[in-house]
Amino acid sequence: MHKLKNIFILLYRKKKVNVMGRRSKFEASFKGKVVLEAIKEQKTLNELAKEFKVSPSKIAVWKTEFLQKASAAFAKSDTSQEKLVKDLNAEKDRLLKKVGELTIKNDFFARACEDAGLKVR
Repeated sequence: MHKLKNIFILLYRKKKVNVMGRRSKFEASFKGKVVLEAIKEQKTLNELAKEFKVSPSKIAVWKTEFLQKASAAFAKSDTSQEKLVKDLNAEKDRLLKKVGELTIKNDFFARACEDAGLKVR
C-alpha cells in the first residue's frame, strides 16, 4: 500500500522538464494540495516533506506565497485579462464603425460613377 501511495504521489506531482532535461517546476495543482495540507497543520513540515517528496523549505515558501496571494481570490479587481477583453471589444467597435463609414462612402461614389456614365466594378 505504501508503494502504491508513493507511485500516486509521483504521478500526481508531474514535474515539468525543461529543454536541458532538468526538473524545473511543480504543477500548480500539486503545490496547492501540499500547501493546503501545510495550512491544516495536522502534520509537521518535515512529515509533509517526506510524504510529498519535497523539501520543507520549499513547502514553507509555497505556503507563504499562497497566504500572501489568498486575498486575490476575493478581490473584485480589473484583471489584466478582463482589461484585454475590454480593449479588444472597444477596438472591434471602432473598426466596425469605420467599416460602416467606408461602406457608405463606397456606395455613394459607386452611384456617382454610375450617374456620370463611368464603369463601376
